[in-house]
Amino acid sequence: MFAQFDASPLQQLHVELLKEKGVELWLKRDDLLHPEVQGNKWRKLKYNLINAKDKGMEQLLTFGGPFSNHVYATAAAANLYGFKSIGIIRGYESATLSPTLAFAKSKGMQLVFLDKTQYREKESDVFFKEWENHFGPFVVIPEGGTNLSALPGVAEVVKEIDIDFDVLCTACGTGGTIAGLLAQLNNQKQVLGFSSLKGDGDLAQTVDQLVLDYTGSRFNNYVIRNEFHFGGYAKITSELMQFIQSFKQKTGVLLDLVYTGKMMYGIFDLIRKDYFQRGTSIVALHTGGLQGWSGYPDMRKLVLD
Repeated sequence: MFAQFDASPLQQLHVELLKEKGVELWLKRDDLLHPEVQGNKWRKLKYNLINAKDKGMEQLLTFGGPFSNHVYATAAAANLYGFKSIGIIRGYESATLSPTLAFAKSKGMQLVFLDKTQYREKESDVFFKEWENHFGPFVVIPEGGTNLSALPGVAEVVKEIDIDFDVLCTACGTGGTIAGLLAQLNNQKQVLGFSSLKGDGDLAQTVDQLVLDYTGSRFNNYVIRNEFHFGGYAKITSELMQFIQSFKQKTGVLLDLVYTGKMMYGIFDLIRKDYFQRGTSIVALHTGGLQGWSGYPDMRKLVLD
């Protein structure tokens, strides 16, 4: 039932700064996994879907905002593998849906809108009972897709890297991706996470707990960098836009604004400041999220032009 996507390619970057500093940098191109279910969203969903099918469940329920990569990918994956899907969406319903929600609806996702106050209580027994009475039985996939079933799919990223490397980098939101990478590395190599959130002091605790629950062990071979959020989640500056535009021109790779753009900016900033020793080999995970550009059509045109 579950077709295996081909392993995403590794692309070595050739930029003058890397040559100058004696550092190798490779991109794990998970943005190329699938045109609709790409990046870490597919990695997180894979075993959630397999477990749901094993339990005989036919319907998925998940949460997110009007431009959520996770909602987009869940709707696409549900349609691809024969599930019904329900999206609990933060915000008011409007006459014109965001491109993300219009896509989700086109894939058969039923949308339920909650205001901010209701959304904070979205996992209460009252709401769950109401939705179950209305929609019937469903499997819940958390906002962002992070749970223990997400980790084995993310762990497969490491198994696909067929070069020797010293540091593995990823963007961080809910912590599931970095936790899955750490679980597979088993305290080997170094992992750098780049948080897209402002004031996420609890993220490391979340990661530690996920890894502990999944492996029974605690690992200390990682650092989460918190200084490259550019003002917070989904916040954008002209400096970030200029970097993404320049990166596209130099490498041919499009980054997203929320996660990989900020991660790659952070990696290059650290390289410039000699954070990495000469001879270091870095792999950075491109976690996809390119559908998010639909919310910034004018900016996307500038980057692609």
